[in-house]
Formats: sequence, structure tokens, C-alpha cells
Amino acid sequence: MSEDYVNDDREFEQHAGESQEDYVNRGFFKKAKKFAAKVPLISDAVAMYNTLKDNKTPIWAKATITAALAYFIMPADAIPDIIAAVGFVDDAGTIAAAMAAISSVMTDEHRKQANDWLNGVQ
Repeated sequence: MSEDYVNDDREFEQHAGESQEDYVNRGFFKKAKKFAAKVPLISDAVAMYNTLKDNKTPIWAKATITAALAYFIMPADAIPDIIAAVGFVDDAGTIAAAMAAISSVMTDEHRKQANDWLNGVQ
């Protein structure tokens, strides 16, 4: 494991007393930008974030999205992201499961905002 990777991942650690939603708000776009070209379903993750920030999104969907995106941000999860080729498999599975659960509340506008953001990154 490279020292650069370890130092970079410290920014993705959740702070003591920090709510899960604050953790997602602080770390999501940093990690999304860092791994945009490497992570399957990144456009879905960004669309989920946009859905989370929408005041019309029901609380159950916000809770589902917050949990999935917090898992995506965490540097230490079931399969550490540093492991080449498979490090994001668990993250992609989490995003896919959450997408299936909240797809009825995600709008075309949330998806469009995600695509617009990604087109500016890549």
C-alpha cells in the first residue's frame, strides 16, 4: 500500500460526533471526483446525492441514500478500495441496491444534474 494512498484516505474518515449526513456532505464529491473514471455506477451515486439534497425526497429514501453514500466514502469497508480491480465491487453493489430501493423517487432532473457534473469532471 502506498503512503500517498494512506494519506489521501484520511480525508475520508468520519469525524467523532459527525452525523452520517454531514459525513456524506463533506466527503462525497471529493471521493467521486477522485475515482470518477474508476468506479462503476458513479453517475448513479451522483444522482443519488442530488436526490438526497432534494427537499421533496422522502425521509426513508434520504436514509437509504445516506447509508449507501457513507459506505462509498468510507476508506475501510468490506473490500478496501486500494485493491486493484475489485476494490469498488462492494461499493458498486451498495450503490446498485440503494438505486433499486429509491429509483421511484429519483427524477430525470437528478440524473441530468449528475451527468452535467460528471461531464465537467471528465
